Amino acid sequence: MSQAEGLSPLPLIITPGCTLPAFTQYRWQSALYRSPAAGYTGPAIEADNKAEEFMRLGIIGLPQSGKTTIFNALTGQALPTGFGGAGQMEIHTAVVAVPDARVDFLSSLYKPRKTIYATVTYKDIGGLDTGIGEGGLSGPLRNELSQVDGFLHVVRVFADDSVAHPQGSVNPARDIDIMDSEFLLLDLITVERRQERLKEEWSKKPEGRRQNELETALMARMREQLEAERPLRAMSLTADEARMVSGYGLMTLKPMLIVFNCGDDVPATDDLYSGAAHDPAHLIALRGEIEAEIAQLSPEDRAEFLAEYGIEEPGASRVIRLSYDLLGIQSFFTVGEDEVRAWSVPIGASAVEAAGVIHTDLARGFIRAEVTAYADLHDLGDMKAVKSAGKHRLEGKTYLVRDGDILTIRFNV
Repeated sequence: MSQAEGLSPLPLIITPGCTLPAFTQYRWQSALYRSPAAGYTGPAIEADNKAEEFMRLGIIGLPQSGKTTIFNALTGQALPTGFGGAGQMEIHTAVVAVPDARVDFLSSLYKPRKTIYATVTYKDIGGLDTGIGEGGLSGPLRNELSQVDGFLHVVRVFADDSVAHPQGSVNPARDIDIMDSEFLLLDLITVERRQERLKEEWSKKPEGRRQNELETALMARMREQLEAERPLRAMSLTADEARMVSGYGLMTLKPMLIVFNCGDDVPATDDLYSGAAHDPAHLIALRGEIEAEIAQLSPEDRAEFLAEYGIEEPGASRVIRLSYDLLGIQSFFTVGEDEVRAWSVPIGASAVEAAGVIHTDLARGFIRAEVTAYADLHDLGDMKAVKSAGKHRLEGKTYLVRDGDILTIRFNV
């Protein structure tokens, strides 16, 4: 079990060498990083690896944008930067804990043997450049991009004469438009090919014509959206429509957070980009190189550094929380002397679905959920006071879990 004083990256898997076509080299590495709040001295810390299945974010960007620097800042790794040479794709993966002061408070209150934070998985994905939309993606690169649930697009703002920008100058808005255009073109090609396939299937599979009609109509809407140079994420899709296209690897359907990688000065994000393709709430600027250095410090040195410069928290922590929000994920908690744990569920999940995240038996034998709002426990001090104030309640299967709920599941199997 990793203790707070031993927060070094722990390599799990290193798999070099995949045999691919001559034009591509590919290497994949994975690491696990456990990251509680700076200065944490409480019980053993763990990351909630169970949440990885719907919390995977790909870090992308043009060459020399500082993707790996941002990856290092987010994960505490110390990977060499500038590894992605021409004709080479390299992937690095790490799981990081989502900073959450609520977990810190609950852990100090219950003093459990284990404290487990929610997590986000980051993949540093090299190999993207201008022209990928027109030339198409290699199979391995498309596979890596398709497997993530969203993107962190690192956009270069810093100036460095020793690191030439591939476009000849630093221009954040232009670089965003380049990546957006490449992904729009990739998706348009995918949709056009699917439309052709649906036409062929119409005559070959009469029994599936109703489904064919539904998908044909959806593809027409998507094509219209893409030809208007608007990302698919801006469309309103029903749950059935989202499931219909979930296996097609549509890039612009995935949510995207823009991370401006700045130098000494950090401009306001609206001075860097004002286009309509990205939500202003999904833009953040930070000093990537400094953040990567902070991530290498021990918890004690990190806290001292932040205090000296009057910084409330590292910018990387804000990026991690924004990543969590980007995917439409919220946390609920289970508490006790054995364990305090943050669990991750999609916003809108029901009580029985939350129970199933803990264990399938809890969903199968679900009776009721005991619910306490985190804010009530924090304000009143302990669960006895919460119950005395009438803030503790029972909810049924259809109750929609709220961010910060503390749950105890009653079940019988």
